[in-house]
Amino acid sequence: MPRADDLLTIGEVARRAGLATSALRYYEQRGLLPGERTASGQRRYPRSVLRRLAFVRAAQNVGLSLDEIRAALSALPDGRTPTTADWARLSRTWRTRLDEQIAGLEALRDGLTSCIGCGCLSLRRCALSNPGDLAANAGPGARYLPPALRRSAS
Repeated sequence: MPRADDLLTIGEVARRAGLATSALRYYEQRGLLPGERTASGQRRYPRSVLRRLAFVRAAQNVGLSLDEIRAALSALPDGRTPTTADWARLSRTWRTRLDEQIAGLEALRDGLTSCIGCGCLSLRRCALSNPGDLAANAGPGARYLPPALRRSAS
């Protein structure tokens, strides 16, 4: 249990982390942040929450959903803040995902370059415009995007 003088207000955490207080409340509600309440009901956070928020941001940049981030954090002993060793272990499991995303972005980039490079300048003939909505038969979402870029945003 942190000492009272080691706890930060929601405003202090928001300022230090560069987040809105509403985001902090939301993260706490979703089980990503530990929070305490004063006798008058004000939120207080341990200083370690700043590292935890950095972890959340890094994991979001990898493309993880908040549910996946919460699962990763809950796998840590005693719900503690990830250490450098924890981050290395967890990020190794995300390497394949990052590699897929990189490959997908490169395919998207190369596809756009070749399309623009063809010189047709005609949306009626361009495969990216999906003439006749043929892609609808393949399912919802942007069907011409590489699979790694079509992940659900949940």
